[in-house]
Amino acid sequence: MYKPLLEALDLTYPQYLVMVALWTKDDQTVGNLGDKLFLESSTLTPLLKRLEGMGYITRNRDLADERQVRVSLTKAGAALRAKARDIPGCILEATGLSADWLRRLQADISGVRDNLLKARS
Repeated sequence: MYKPLLEALDLTYPQYLVMVALWTKDDQTVGNLGDKLFLESSTLTPLLKRLEGMGYITRNRDLADERQVRVSLTKAGAALRAKARDIPGCILEATGLSADWLRRLQADISGVRDNLLKARS
């Protein structure tokens, strides 16, 4: 369902997830993004390089801790949010679920994920 919507933005689904995370909170470390998206650095770095090449983000060493790389939106990356604003509604409509039902389902799935992560530790 996402593919045709994201093709119009020239984004893959994982790239879209990175952008959504940055639209929610700009200027994050690569590690923080990886934690939020459950992606390893080795998976996330190529996504970030591609988004940087597209002009949507910048990556810079943290001034306080050079071991950290900070990811920030460019003006073009922030502006892309307006072009993507209808995507969640299109996906919700395609599910046939109400927004409340979908929120409960997401909470249940997150709970299962969290329990699995706890069991793994």
